[in-house]
Amino acid sequence: MRNPALTTASALAITLTLCACSPAADTSPAGPPAADQPAPSPPAEQTPGPATNARVLGLEGLGDLRIGRPPPAGSSWAERGAQEGEACRTITSPDYPGVYAIVSGGQVRRITIGQRSDVKLAEGIGVGATEAEVKSWFGGFRETPHKYEAAPAKYLTAPNAASGDPALRFEIGAHGRVKLIHVGMMPELGYVEGCS
Repeated sequence: MRNPALTTASALAITLTLCACSPAADTSPAGPPAADQPAPSPPAEQTPGPATNARVLGLEGLGDLRIGRPPPAGSSWAERGAQEGEACRTITSPDYPGVYAIVSGGQVRRITIGQRSDVKLAEGIGVGATEAEVKSWFGGFRETPHKYEAAPAKYLTAPNAASGDPALRFEIGAHGRVKLIHVGMMPELGYVEGCS
């Protein structure tokens, strides 16, 4: 013979367990809202902001160094070594080994990451990536022969590079790997020797 208190306790325990494991019930009223009540607004869309990681190069720049703006005052970015002329200057920072920027007309026009740099693009592409990896993220880039190295070395340049907006350019070396990555605006984006 069953004990009624035990059966009720068991049923209650099973019910509580099932309720705890079930998704929350929808408590919203069925049907459209009443005419005198505003419709609930959808959740705000999340829009990603600029990369906050100081080791990520983006079209907007690198850390506090921004394309189209003067070098940040009070930062570690400064001219070091010989400069080619007054119209175009290069700056570097000890915080970013293997990186330099071209400044023209008082504004940062290009940022280049090179062999000693651990800076990467948001896609994870950095110096040493294969040409195939680059093309998997950046298909449709214009290929042009490298000025100093034989094929398969080449330049891969964003199709919108002449638009006046910041664009991306890769230098692929003779072994099919990225040697340099540039972000900037033309004509500086296309320079092959620093300021020329």
